Amino acid sequence: MKNLKFLLGIFTIAFITSCSSDNAEIDTEYPVIDITQNAFPIQCSTIERGQTITFKAIFNDNVALGSYSLDIHHNFDHHTHSTEVASCEMEAVKKPVKPMLFINNYTIPNGVKSYEATAQISIPADVDPGDYHFMIRLTDKEGWQTLKGLSIKIL
Repeated sequence: MKNLKFLLGIFTIAFITSCSSDNAEIDTEYPVIDITQNAFPIQCSTIERGQTITFKAIFNDNVALGSYSLDIHHNFDHHTHSTEVASCEMEAVKKPVKPMLFINNYTIPNGVKSYEATAQISIPADVDPGDYHFMIRLTDKEGWQTLKGLSIKIL
C-alpha cells in the first residue's frame, strides 16, 4: 500500500510538472507587408497593357512567414478594399467587357522571418483599361493574415 501511494504521488507530480512546463508563447502578431522601400506597385501606380511588371515588397513576421497571394481585379464599379490613406483619381463607373483577373499563390521558404518578395506578372494587351485593385495577402505560419489593398490603373 505504501508503494502504491508513493507511485501515485510520483505520477501526480510528473503530470503537474509536464502540464505547467508547457508554457510555449503563442504567436498573436500579424505579419507585416512593407511597401515603403523599392516596392511596386504602390498606391496609384499606373501599369501599361502588354507589359510584364515585377511585383516587389518586403514581408516580416515575429516568428515565421507562411505564404502570400496576389490578386488583380477590376474596380470599374468603384467598390473598395483599399487599405491606403491616399485616394487615387478614378474614371467614371463602367461595365467590364474584358477585365483583367489575376490570382496567384506563392510560397515562402520555411522558417523565414523576413522575405523580399518578387513576382513577374504579365498584363495582357487586350484587357480593359481603367481602375483596378492590387491585393496582397500575407499569411504567417500560425495563420495570421495581413491584407494590403492598393488602387492602380491599367492604361
